[in-house]
Amino acid sequence: MIAVDVIVNQRRYREEVEPRLLLSDFLRHRLGLTGTHVGCEHGVCGACTVRLDGAAVRSCLLLAAQVDGSEIVTVEGLAGGGALTPLQEAFHRHHALQCGFCTPGILIAAEDLLARDLPPTREQIVDMLSGQLCRCTGYTAIVDAIAEVAGA
Repeated sequence: MIAVDVIVNQRRYREEVEPRLLLSDFLRHRLGLTGTHVGCEHGVCGACTVRLDGAAVRSCLLLAAQVDGSEIVTVEGLAGGGALTPLQEAFHRHHALQCGFCTPGILIAAEDLLARDLPPTREQIVDMLSGQLCRCTGYTAIVDAIAEVAGA
């Protein structure tokens, strides 16, 4: 067992984990944060995307032991006090989800893109989404929602 001390969604956790436990499994099964979805388990689909120390990462490609001392934000940590973020509101307005399986990863990746210095262009939004698989929406409404928030 390995000790992990991590801050997730502004809450500190100190846990003993198996050395081979994936970060995605740690978040879902140990911490109960089931908004982090597991799709491909190969880092391809983007459903498990979280922010680790301010950068979007695939949680299925990291071990929980690797994040010791880090700060993580999952989709559950985006909205404070129960209010939706502007991006979540835009997703609602634009009907930018259907089944919702990909939505948490896309929201985290989009928040990461929006947190950078310059507002992204539509082309940059589309490029970011190339790493996020969605089988339901066709992406147009997702791009529109992100572009609205970005002012693109």
